[in-house]
This record gives sequence, structure tokens and C-alpha cells, in this order.
Amino acid sequence: MQINQVRKAVIPAAGFGTRLFPATKVVKKELFPIIDRDGRAKPVILAIVEEAISAGITEVGIVVQPDDLGVFADLFKNPPTPELWQKLSSSNQEYSEYLQELGKKVVLLTQQQQEGYGHAVFCAKEWVQNEPFLLMLGDHVYKSDINKSCAQQIVELYAQVNQSVISLTTMPAAIIDKAGCVTGLWQEFNSLLTITQLAEKPSIDYARQHLQVEGMAEDEFLCVFGLYVLTPKIFDYLADSIQKNFRYRGEFQLTTCLDQLCQAEGMTGYVMKGKCFDTGLPDTYRQTLIDFK
Repeated sequence: MQINQVRKAVIPAAGFGTRLFPATKVVKKELFPIIDRDGRAKPVILAIVEEAISAGITEVGIVVQPDDLGVFADLFKNPPTPELWQKLSSSNQEYSEYLQELGKKVVLLTQQQQEGYGHAVFCAKEWVQNEPFLLMLGDHVYKSDINKSCAQQIVELYAQVNQSVISLTTMPAAIIDKAGCVTGLWQEFNSLLTITQLAEKPSIDYARQHLQVEGMAEDEFLCVFGLYVLTPKIFDYLADSIQKNFRYRGEFQLTTCLDQLCQAEGMTGYVMKGKCFDTGLPDTYRQTLIDFK
């Protein structure tokens, strides 16, 4: 029997963070600080976990490098030392207790070798088992334009359509070579799309020829926003690509497997009512510190 409720979220956080070198020699990019809407300084990964919990997720699996288990455990599992506790304000002491409760919902998974985003997702297979799951990026934070969080929007849509859902946003042609792109047929203009094809970081020429969507401007395309709800069938395609050593730019990617999943089961695209902030590049991280509030 297919499980319709989304209970688990997966957050790959095992990359090297090369685009933020040399800061990432000493601090994981997922632990870079941001100032949240409540004025509290927190690591990026904490904001992402809170986003997942806002959607009703009850278990969050974070995929990390084995050597980084300790630092993530310090954040989510280990209380402050007595000396630090005494120096915290009463509000921060309360927040520390909240962190301990939140940490009970966090499971740390490992990726032994860093071989790409698709490989990191595959490392969660045994933990996810035969359930749909929310997939998030380890260096993106989200801000909804409505009274439901971005994660809640996509989780609730999955329950309605009962097939994998990918969140989308509009991008100009000039930058689509940095994102996964989709095409398809509108179910509801500028909101719901029946996806027919996904492409990883396409060239402008390829996109103009194959990825145009009716009703959109000539040089605007639908690209991945950074939130997914996927059926466990995705792991079959990831396993096959790893077994056959199918790589893109040296790594196992997710998008090719998403396209296979789309052809096999169907897939819905959802134009997210919200904004995505990328903390994985110096310029976009700087802008996130200004705009994420």
C-alpha cells in the first residue's frame, strides 16, 4: 500500500563547499550564519530543518561526511556546557532547550565518498525506505509569500496529486545553465504543470529548442526552485546510474534520474509562492544576509 503522508525529509550536507573556499576549510557551508526573521543568528542548516518541521515533517535525515558527524551532533544533539549555559540569557536558554527537542527529530546519515548530489540522496535510501520524502538543499533557505511555508505548500500538494512534485521558479535564459530546467503542459497557468521533461543545466540553445513552455516569454524558463517531494522509486534510478557509472561532469546527478521517474510515474511541477535564497555562493550568500528577513 502506497504511503501518502510525507513524514521524512532528506537534506544532503556532505559537499566540500568549494565555491566558498577558503571559509569552508574551517566552517561547513551549512553552518554559515544567517539572521532569521526573528532576529536570531542561526546556522543555515537549522533554518532548513525548521522549514521542514513547518510542513509537518517528523523526521529529518541530514547526509554528512563521516568526519563532520561531531559538529552536526554538537548543534542538534549536545547541550551547551554548564559554563556556557550560565552565560546565556534566559531567552537563549529557552532556545537551547528547543534545540534539544528539535534534535530528537534529526538523524545524521553519512556519505562515505563525495560523488555528487544524486549520490548523496541515494545514501538516504535505507533510512527513507518505502516512503515518499521531502528533499531539500543544504545551502538554500526559503521565504513564503503566503501564510504557508514553502515546504508546507509542496507537501500538501503531494497529498493531493499523489505523485512526485518539483517546485519551480521562473529564470531568464542567461542563467539557466546553472539550474535544472523543466518543460511540460500547464494544468493551471503559472501554478501547476504536468512535467514532460527535465534537463540538467541546459545550454540556452537547447532550452530554446526543447524546454519552452506555452504562455511564457521567449527567453524565460521554468527551473527547479530547490524543494522536491519524491516517491521512493527515485532510488531505483539512482542505484542504476551508480551501478552503471553514469556521471555528469564527474558526479552522479539527480536530474537525469528525476527525468526517468517522470517518464515512469508522471510528475507535477508547482510554481512556488515564495522566494529561494542560495547561500552557497559568495555573492548570493551576501544577498541572503540582506534580504532574508
